[in-house]
Amino acid sequence: MALLLDIANILGGLLLAVPLVRQLPAVGYDIGKFADRIGRWAWLIGVLALVAGGYYLIVHLFSGPHVFHFEVVGIGVGVALLWDRLTGRKPLDGSPATGGASAAGGHGVSGPGAGGHGAGGHGAGGHGPGGPGVRSGGPSGRALLLAVFGVIAIVVGIQGLFTPN
Repeated sequence: MALLLDIANILGGLLLAVPLVRQLPAVGYDIGKFADRIGRWAWLIGVLALVAGGYYLIVHLFSGPHVFHFEVVGIGVGVALLWDRLTGRKPLDGSPATGGASAAGGHGVSGPGAGGHGAGGHGAGGHGPGGPGVRSGGPSGRALLLAVFGVIAIVVGIQGLFTPN
């Protein structure tokens, strides 16, 4: 069960962190394509994270030794991935979900300029709204917060793989 929680944290974190990961110069595009493939199962990864995180939270609350960060992050990943199914709203804009992919489902940045490939990318002449050398199209606000939480979830999931139970 601990392995399932770690895998859910890693995959769920990847889906949440996709807007940041797509901007990595060498691997962002390929990781983004992988996230697009598993994005349709984001709800299943969210359920797995909620169930495994909730199980370990209950176990560690009642039998100790203490609550671990793995469980808290797993529950957070599950809630973030299932937000549109739980509330009927997309996690970032508050509007009703239309059945399409949500930003928490790993599709926050799309289009021809996603991941720095295309016009205004990371070339020498790319000037974003922040001036020379600053990329445009990156996440900001709540999307950035979810993406950073996704990176944290990836790190926590990898840490969980190497932590004995």
